[in-house]
Amino acid sequence: MGAKTALLAYADGDVASVLKAAAGEPTVEDTAALIARVFPGCRAESTEGEVLGEATYPLDGLTYAASFPGVDLVCDRRLTFDRPSELPAHLLEPAAGRRVILHAMHSVSDWLAFAVWEDGRLVRSLSLSPGGGIVENTGDPFPFETPYWAGDRPVELDPEWDEEPYALPFHPLELGNEALRAFFGFLLEGRPAPDDVDPDAVPLLGFRLFADSNEPSS
Repeated sequence: MGAKTALLAYADGDVASVLKAAAGEPTVEDTAALIARVFPGCRAESTEGEVLGEATYPLDGLTYAASFPGVDLVCDRRLTFDRPSELPAHLLEPAAGRRVILHAMHSVSDWLAFAVWEDGRLVRSLSLSPGGGIVENTGDPFPFETPYWAGDRPVELDPEWDEEPYALPFHPLELGNEALRAFFGFLLEGRPAPDDVDPDAVPLLGFRLFADSNEPSS
């Protein structure tokens, strides 16, 4: 698995239905206003955009975002936290009662983290990797998590590569992929279902952010 994400969303309702209905590029003005709320104190300059399927983990110095009616999306490596429940307050403030979804995973370390807030209240936060164990596990698991915690999705031991069983009862990236489908309606790996969102059909705008020093913000 090579999937990586650093994705933050603000949603009025079902994200997938909005992404399926998205037609044309999001407006520059609304998306720039979103960037200003998420990264206060930074100056944003437009650059080449990207489709969602290629934008979930931008290169350093790049931010991809889109403001659609009912859903705001931001992809940026700075939106990754070992403990997603500690999402900075200024990132929750723009929600204004909307649902907030944070999804982050990295294939190099098999790390997954996601969290969901409803009306400003944290309802679920999970962060785990085979090297670091379960760093955070707050709130009731979502239905899509059930087979993983129940032991129905174990990582099979490969005698040619592994000497010991996998350190977790399931592979975090497999759960992370299911979380993407549950929260956003699409997969980064695996066979999509007929009613899944096509992430390569969802355009995002590109930005470079600069701090007051006029150097790219990191």
